[in-house]
Amino acid sequence: MRTRGYAAEVTLSDGQRFASLGGVTVRNRRLALLWLRRQALRLANGHGSAVQDGSPADVRPVRFHGSDAPERLRFWATDHRGQDDAIRALEAGFPLLLTVVDPAVGLSLTLAGWRGSLADHL
Repeated sequence: MRTRGYAAEVTLSDGQRFASLGGVTVRNRRLALLWLRRQALRLANGHGSAVQDGSPADVRPVRFHGSDAPERLRFWATDHRGQDDAIRALEAGFPLLLTVVDPAVGLSLTLAGWRGSLADHL
C-alpha cells in the first residue's frame, strides 16, 4: 500500500470568513511538522512585518494586535513535549490542530496537519 504523504496548512478566520494563508503536501509527517513549526515561528517573530529569507512555500504574514497569539505560537513551536505529542498524533493517523486567537480583533489562526494531501482537505 502506497502512502500519499502528509499535508499541512495555516488558515485564518474572523468567525465569518475563512482564508488559507498557505499549505504544503510533503512525503512524511516529520516534514509536515517541521513546516508547521517554521510557519509558527515566522508568524510569531514577524508580527505581520515583512519577513526576510522566506521560501515560496511559506505562508503570508499576519499582523497580530496583541502578544497572546504570537507567544502561544512560539511556545508550541519550541515546546518539546508538545512537539512529541504532535508527531505521535500524526503517526497514529489523527489530524494535528493548533488554534490561537488574537482577542484584540477576534482573529483565529489555525495550524493543521493530516495524512493525505491538501486536495483531500478541499
